[in-house]
Amino acid sequence: MERIVLFDGVCDLCNGFVQFIIERDPKARFHFGTLQSAEAKSFLEGGTIDPRDPDTVIYRRKGRLLTRSSAALNVLRDLSGAWPLMYAFIIVPPFLRDAVYRWVAKNRYKWFGKRDSCMIPTPDMRSRFLDGPRG
Repeated sequence: MERIVLFDGVCDLCNGFVQFIIERDPKARFHFGTLQSAEAKSFLEGGTIDPRDPDTVIYRRKGRLLTRSSAALNVLRDLSGAWPLMYAFIIVPPFLRDAVYRWVAKNRYKWFGKRDSCMIPTPDMRSRFLDGPRG
């Protein structure tokens, strides 16, 4: 799996982002996992990223782990359609991009809502998720 997105499974904004990716990934190149899962914890074990920090999306792209705005922009870069054009925002210094990212992350539950539990993928999507029920 070359492209893995780890996200806060109880966050409605994060779940919406995953659905957004799925709809724009006709070749099913992206795989997903919730930061709350044992799979994510073992995946990140021993690294510099704390899987208990749900305030960031993590994108594993070609062996590199990207977080926050860099993760989001690289995901957009890898989607179909015109979305890769958004990658142009990578020229904005990371401290500015990540300041906006952290502000949204801090308020995401208030603005977008929170679930009681992580999303469960539909049967046809299970193969794209690291965690959750398998058929």
